[in-house]
Amino acid sequence: MNLLKKIDGPADLRKLSRNQLKPLAEELRAFVLDSVSQTGGHLSSNLGTVELTIALHYVFNTPEDRIVWDVGHQTYPHKILTGRRDRMNTLRQFNGISGFPRRDESEYDTFGTAHSSTSISAALGMALAAKTKGENRHAIAVIGDGAMTAGMAFEALNNAGVYDDVNLLVILNDNDMSISPPVGALNRYLARLMSGKFYAAAKNVGKTVLPAPMLELAKRLEEHAKGMVVPATMFEEFGFNYIGPIDGHDLESLVPTLQNLKNLKGPQFLHVVTRKGQGYKLAEADPVLYHGPGKFNPAEGIKPGGAGKVTYTQVFGDWLCDMAEKDSRLIGITPAMREGSGLVQFEQRYPDRYYDVGIAEQHAVTFAGGLACEGLKPVVAIYSTFLQRGYDQLIHDIALQNLDVTFALDRAGLVGADGATHAGNYDIAYLRCIPNMVVMAASDENECRQMLSTAYEYKGPAAVRYPRGSGIGAAIDKSLATLPLGKGEVRREGKEIAILAFGTMVAPSLAAGEELDATVVNMRFIKPLDVALVKELAQTHAAFVTVEEGAVMGGAGSAVAEALAEAGIVKPVLHLGLPDRFIDHGDAGVLLGMCGLDAKGIVASVRKRFGKGEPRLVVNN
Repeated sequence: MNLLKKIDGPADLRKLSRNQLKPLAEELRAFVLDSVSQTGGHLSSNLGTVELTIALHYVFNTPEDRIVWDVGHQTYPHKILTGRRDRMNTLRQFNGISGFPRRDESEYDTFGTAHSSTSISAALGMALAAKTKGENRHAIAVIGDGAMTAGMAFEALNNAGVYDDVNLLVILNDNDMSISPPVGALNRYLARLMSGKFYAAAKNVGKTVLPAPMLELAKRLEEHAKGMVVPATMFEEFGFNYIGPIDGHDLESLVPTLQNLKNLKGPQFLHVVTRKGQGYKLAEADPVLYHGPGKFNPAEGIKPGGAGKVTYTQVFGDWLCDMAEKDSRLIGITPAMREGSGLVQFEQRYPDRYYDVGIAEQHAVTFAGGLACEGLKPVVAIYSTFLQRGYDQLIHDIALQNLDVTFALDRAGLVGADGATHAGNYDIAYLRCIPNMVVMAASDENECRQMLSTAYEYKGPAAVRYPRGSGIGAAIDKSLATLPLGKGEVRREGKEIAILAFGTMVAPSLAAGEELDATVVNMRFIKPLDVALVKELAQTHAAFVTVEEGAVMGGAGSAVAEALAEAGIVKPVLHLGLPDRFIDHGDAGVLLGMCGLDAKGIVASVRKRFGKGEPRLVVNN
């Protein structure tokens, strides 16, 4: 690490000679591999961006020139070269550095990116801001081929192409691999560009029509910017000057090409080809396995795990296949999250009923609506945080028409190391206000399966939220049994206080209920709420406590308060949930404890509000 240890920022990098960049890349790649193996995190994508990161910071005057990384999980080399090398051992840990760019972490992180396909829009805003302010600086968006499948990326391209004097460079980091295998017409188009047919044809034509001096010039151009003679592309139709494809691991191509582009005016588009997992054979062979590994020994690689608890994602995947076997109308849909959402087995068994629509959440929702219009039964498997991107479609295209679409919301609640950008804190609040929606929260693995069947059988839009990882180890009934719509269940009979728990908060609430001698209810349904049960409990209890792993503002507890108010029942209600702030990355259990959402925290909050639980309840004002 003789070179890397001397670099505390890009200014140090720019002091190196060109022939030192390749050995630096080798050191940087080794450091990334060693670092991630000790902390866990995103590996394949970062091994693939080593040379590109070096070239960008070598050529451009960062942070004065702005780089926006899309998606942000490919920025570990960027973090290492921008003064955070010594903090990589804290990556994705509580009070450590983030796994994504964060503006409050470094001046080199010009824009926070963790949801994909935002980079071109942000970089265009920065470029036009520089023009407005009379500042001579560049804005660079680095976007992957998977992220280019989103409509937002093309909206930005369409807007940017009309500004012929803007200093904007879009770099397509084409590694033929998003988290799931790439899909769609764009992927086929890029494959054609990279096939060499266009490039080879252009060179042959050039040889027949160009005079000798021009041929020599073309040869020199080819050496410094490979692919510059490729015919017009789709990106040029958007108003960009297209260059590429070039080898994204060849610094002898990258550096001069970027230097040439730096001197050009107007929107530029550079197409670089990289390989996920580059330089680490195991990750090259299986970039999905090494996409986001935990700790492992680089010399041995990732070892198959033992038989642990079943995850909620596996519960969903098994249920989907079982229901598909029963009902030929079932269609599975994912927005580029086949592995993450548990659809691998479904695709293998029912390839004709599986659709990966790319990173296009808006399209995924309305596409499901179109299927439902024709009598099919679409199931949209999507992370809670990503359904936010299809919210208008959920309201206007699905709920307004009361279409029969099931939403399986993975990663509901806190997600640990990925932090605030990926936390599913808001789905309860944003779903329960939509007419025609049914919203459920699973308290364990078996209930999750029952809720999925309930949502599927419901003749309208329904969502089931469940957390990341495994549950409590509940035995799973392999039948496709459903639950009574809108009915909760009393799990513990107690006195004075009724704890109404939703989803993952049932287990800690039961533990708290034992200490408090409180009644504990698994509410199951956020909408429709079991109002009859709430009214019944109000007759025999002095106060309510609502507990949810979601935003407390507008959440399930608010639904309970609204029901009590509508019924004219006046009871003190304590709402426990995620506070009105973004929760940082860290161990999910620790974070929940800090929010007071473990058994100890629930007990403490109840006693602080209502006293010590004497036979006659005392309410503190």
